[in-house]
Amino acid sequence: EVKAWAAGVDAPQTAPSLFTPQTEGFKSLGQEFIDSGEFKALMGGKAGYTMNTPFSVNGDITARYGVKDVYTSLPGGTPGDFGTPQRLGIVERAKRTSRVRDLFDIQQTNTNMIEYFRVTGFTNNSATVAERDGGSFAAKPQSSLAVTGVQAPVRTIAHYEVAHRNVLDDEPTLRGIIDNELLYGLRLTEDDQILNGDGTGSNLTGIRNTSGIQTLNWSAGVAGDSRIDAVRRGITKALLAYYEPTGVIVHPNDMEDIELTKDDENRHIMVMSVSLGAEARLWRLPMVSSPAITEGKALVGSFGIGATLYDRMEGTILIAEQHSDLFIRSAVAVLAEERIALAVKRPESFVEVSFNSAP
Repeated sequence: EVKAWAAGVDAPQTAPSLFTPQTEGFKSLGQEFIDSGEFKALMGGKAGYTMNTPFSVNGDITARYGVKDVYTSLPGGTPGDFGTPQRLGIVERAKRTSRVRDLFDIQQTNTNMIEYFRVTGFTNNSATVAERDGGSFAAKPQSSLAVTGVQAPVRTIAHYEVAHRNVLDDEPTLRGIIDNELLYGLRLTEDDQILNGDGTGSNLTGIRNTSGIQTLNWSAGVAGDSRIDAVRRGITKALLAYYEPTGVIVHPNDMEDIELTKDDENRHIMVMSVSLGAEARLWRLPMVSSPAITEGKALVGSFGIGATLYDRMEGTILIAEQHSDLFIRSAVAVLAEERIALAVKRPESFVEVSFNSAP
């Protein structure tokens, strides 16, 4: 009840409902739509029949019709048949922390094609030279540098997810997860392309499929060599090609074998504080443990000099409703894409180590 005071007389009255159809002046949602500026902007069809601005209802629709926040039945019925449910957040999956990209010197480009010279050989004939050879001035020796022109096209990595428009409006957390998952998916494919791309179609030419990289088999070493020794011998091959290696990439299963390698007294060979955790380094080089590389293989190389990764367009998110019949289904496509190029300028600076069998 509300009380109206007039001339000192107590006059009880019943408060009129503000949100019921019986209220004087009440407009239905349909009438509000007809009277809205958004609908009137169509001018009876003179401006076409496509609304440029959506009509929005003011106020709480459920309150207007007296609907209570009570569920008589829930999907499956397992949460219960009455009351307001507590919605728990979605648990995001753990992301791969080590990235192949982390080993590279990343550069930007504004073209769709990288052209460069790949050094395929160098013959060093430098020597001491006398001023005269007999009665003539001595000729200097000539060295030779073998190069070949190579093109590295910019390639696009992309994928999309379809979501209802309401989800993106009502669930910002879910939208964030969709965006993050899509961008993370690009990174996984990027790692695979950098290492394993075969250069056909829209694929990059990955380092492992680049002509001229060096190889080393574990079985070709000295008896008693472990995987750790094989990696060290691979480092030596890169050094003998006059390149300082900057990183090592191994599969997680091989990383496990390397870290668990023990001596004859059951002591771990890799000196590290297991209790505190240790920076992933082997022979003073940072290690990337990634499923992107084939199990049983390791890649040692000079990632800063021997190869360069170019970003034409970093990971981006686009949302549109023009795909297929998404517009009439109130759905949108969430698209993630990036464009990159890989130039392997010095193939001999990389050594692929095969953990085929112990020597």
